Amino acid sequence: MDSADIDRFEASRGRLASLAYRLLGSAADAEDAVQDTFLRWQAADRERVEVPEAWLTKVVTRLCLDRLRSAQARHERVAGAWLPEPLLDGDPMLGPADTFVQRESVSLAVLLLLERLSPVERAVYVLREAFSYSHAEIAGILDISESGSQQHVHRARSRVAAERRRGGEADPASARRVVEEFLSAAVSGRTERLVALLTDDVTAVSDGAGRAKRLLRYTTRERVASFVRAGFRATPAKRRLAGGSPALHIAWVNGSPAVIAVVDERVVGAVVFDVSDGKVAGLQGIAAADRLARLGAAWRRHGPETPVIDAW
Repeated sequence: MDSADIDRFEASRGRLASLAYRLLGSAADAEDAVQDTFLRWQAADRERVEVPEAWLTKVVTRLCLDRLRSAQARHERVAGAWLPEPLLDGDPMLGPADTFVQRESVSLAVLLLLERLSPVERAVYVLREAFSYSHAEIAGILDISESGSQQHVHRARSRVAAERRRGGEADPASARRVVEEFLSAAVSGRTERLVALLTDDVTAVSDGAGRAKRLLRYTTRERVASFVRAGFRATPAKRRLAGGSPALHIAWVNGSPAVIAVVDERVVGAVVFDVSDGKVAGLQGIAAADRLARLGAAWRRHGPETPVIDAW
């Protein structure tokens, strides 16, 4: 393989990684899929590849579909038992982010909803909504008909829209204020204020401090507020588990405001918020070390210095 072929692949690497992350919900798995795509590119008869970008997109998409199907067959990706890997804003895997639809497609809330779609529905949705491929192009990538692509994306859009039921994109400053007020109420035990800050259809999911075999899921404002209040209650046991008294920061993760718990520059937990119309519509709590590795590395490079709470 000459340098021109390597350069051609490298020019597509970022886009392939972003596509793979949206399909797999895991940065580590996305990187593996991109590396496997490079190996296929090395072995290919590249002189017969008319449009390298299209060829590479097809290969990485098919590799991701194989991974999704294999994980489902092994019951490793059962909806309700698995959380996507959070990424600190600025991570190149979160692109493209030019439109609201593109930004929303990589939010943890939407990535969780995509887990409920079939692998093909998920691929069609991501290719169409996040990367603006035409139905003809998607048909070629997935070896389906154009009408099949249209049907898949219609079903996927309908399912996502039915679950989301949200307004437009939240203003960052307003969303931060909501999270700051929510955090203040949570750590001070003001349950009534927590309830008032939640939407009627709020949902919360957590990996149980990284120890639960299945996700913990809560609905109704009262149950979510009780869960949050208990989760943010500082105890010696929680501090031992975290390895110290975490500083709590507010940052942006997958395009959404989040509370990040940090001990000695080590991210030990993240709560990501879905904010809609001035209230919290959803929360995702993540503490599993393997799910926080990439976010933690980015935090050490770029994380804000001033916490909202110095020692929890």
